[in-house]
Amino acid sequence: MALDILYFAWVRESVGVPSERVEPPANVVDVTGLIGWLAARSEGHARAFADIGRLRAAVDQAFVGLDASIVGAREIAIFPPVTGG
Repeated sequence: MALDILYFAWVRESVGVPSERVEPPANVVDVTGLIGWLAARSEGHARAFADIGRLRAAVDQAFVGLDASIVGAREIAIFPPVTGG
């Protein structure tokens, strides 16, 4: 399953690209698993995903918890917590 991964803010800076298309293995079925798999792709990925508690995600443009399924998803966004005001 090919996924478009979008990175924002310091996550993008650490990874080094704003987005990428990936094909994770079949056993990667949730956001946490995806982040773990992505962390092994490069030193920048590992740095960005070192503290999973500092990350938030959206699956197909809907905010989700890190335990959310990615099965059937087309786009995953990974970003730091967002505040507004």
